[in-house]
Amino acid sequence: MGKELVGKITHFFPKVSVAVVKLDGELKVGDKISIEKGDNILEQDVTSMQVEHKNIQVAKPGDDIGMKTDKEVKPGALVYKVTG
Repeated sequence: MGKELVGKITHFFPKVSVAVVKLDGELKVGDKISIEKGDNILEQDVTSMQVEHKNIQVAKPGDDIGMKTDKEVKPGALVYKVTG
């Protein structure tokens, strides 16, 4: 099982558990991701993404997306797509 760096958390909204991710790679709804900062690792599936409050299925490098997370994540955490 491999990992590909696809982005970085730039902001987190705790009341709605949504992270803002600056993407360096493509990400799709249904992808398995790992959000990592130090010893804190959260693995989950991408269940929904938004750009400018509109739901999208695919996000491209350079996009800033909003993404629901299962737990709180910290700005600066790296987002990896889990492959294999």
